Amino acid sequence: MSANSFGTLLTVTTFGESHGPAIGCVIDGCPPGLELDAAEFAHDLQRRASGKSRHTSARREADEVEILSGVYEGRTTGTPIGLLIRNTDQRSKDYTDIARQFRPGHADYSYWQKYGIRDPRGGGRSSARETTMRVAAGVIAKKWLAQRYGVRVRGYLSQLGPVLPHGFAWDAVEDNAFFWPHAAQVPELERYMDALRKSGDSIGAKVTVVADGVPPGWGEPIYGKLDGELAAALMSINAVKGVEIGDGFAVVAQKGTEHRDLIAPDGFQSNHAGGVLGGIATGQPIVASLAFKPTSSLRLPGATVDVDGQAVDVITTGRHDPCVGIRATPIAEAMMALVLMDQALRHRAQCGDVGSVAPHIPGGGDG
Repeated sequence: MSANSFGTLLTVTTFGESHGPAIGCVIDGCPPGLELDAAEFAHDLQRRASGKSRHTSARREADEVEILSGVYEGRTTGTPIGLLIRNTDQRSKDYTDIARQFRPGHADYSYWQKYGIRDPRGGGRSSARETTMRVAAGVIAKKWLAQRYGVRVRGYLSQLGPVLPHGFAWDAVEDNAFFWPHAAQVPELERYMDALRKSGDSIGAKVTVVADGVPPGWGEPIYGKLDGELAAALMSINAVKGVEIGDGFAVVAQKGTEHRDLIAPDGFQSNHAGGVLGGIATGQPIVASLAFKPTSSLRLPGATVDVDGQAVDVITTGRHDPCVGIRATPIAEAMMALVLMDQALRHRAQCGDVGSVAPHIPGGGDG
């Protein structure tokens, strides 16, 4: 079975290519009775959409969701939910010259080696266009988690190339195209991206996503660890080359007395673990960060070979993001929400009638 599906009790299968007639997904395992309307998908899909800023791809898609199944009279029925979005702004002619060339840093070569054929138009199946359906599925998971458990999943851009936030406010995140948490720095980011685009180059980024209100107990102790499944889900996003949970790789330089999250009757005193211990949620905010590589779709020539093994220089035309991390925040939110909903359903199935005798420790710690 090719890996186009993920999840255990809540499963999501996506399909479609960047320049095909449509993209879509099937969400199976959503409990019945959740109110759902096609208009509810618009907000997060527009947060992910390109063409709204000079710092992202100029491709403009309407991203209007068609609900094909699983919803009756505005409520989920418990049967598979089918969603479809039609592609309307493809420009496949931009890829004619590179159809027989392997773009350095792209999946062209690896897809060719695996399948013996590839769709070169916009990257085909390997395009980030596929993540549109992850965001759509994540809308359902976010709503269910919020209504059922009061869980809130949100993210922000925590680094753009060498630039780090000088301050933090959640209210600032949704007020700029970068999802940046410090409003006063937005002009600096714009200048940086303008200079980058003028040079024809690209840059990497870091996104941080946080889930507040996750009850303690979600997750499995060994092979279904909550942090392990989060890492796998987040790593599956296009261009992600690293995932950290909590302090992540910074723990290498920490001492045990610094890293351990001390506990007091009024709550945890820190959250270096990122809300997960032993693969199971502690009740603290769950924190994950993702490293996005710089896109390899550049107008600057680069050495490669063609399908006949001949040396060529490749220049990628078309419409591309100079920093893929800028639009990735809602994608990361969606993947975290889908993993959490799946884990919630699994926990309920196995331990729904378990009454813990452990004292309740408030979440506390930094998100």
